[in-house]
Amino acid sequence: QVQLVESGGGLVQAGGSLSLSCAVSGRPFSNYDVGWFRQAPGKEREFVAAINFNGGRTAYADSVKGRFTISRDNAKNTIYLQMNSLKPEDTAVYSCAARFSASIYILSIRPQDYNYWGQGTQVTVSS
Repeated sequence: QVQLVESGGGLVQAGGSLSLSCAVSGRPFSNYDVGWFRQAPGKEREFVAAINFNGGRTAYADSVKGRFTISRDNAKNTIYLQMNSLKPEDTAVYSCAARFSASIYILSIRPQDYNYWGQGTQVTVSS
């Protein structure tokens, strides 16, 4: 079993920055791809960013490309999401999710491919 716990959410003004963390425990962290997803009220869950097991491959949603950066520290079993130039439309509950890395060539952006999920952390961006 893999457990994930997010932290770092909060309230920020438009144009500001927040850094989210996802602490992972339970199994060898370095074997897992990790993604960040978000869900706003009344909307479906959407992909934000993902990073593969060794940090060598990343993927971003077009809406956050150039503003958000995903990274990982396997020694600390932690994934980070640095969010800059935040917009009101970034307001959502942000969740991290993990899946056993099936291939070095595949980095999924589909939430249904991820097996383990954290509880989420609220990010609110005021205009």
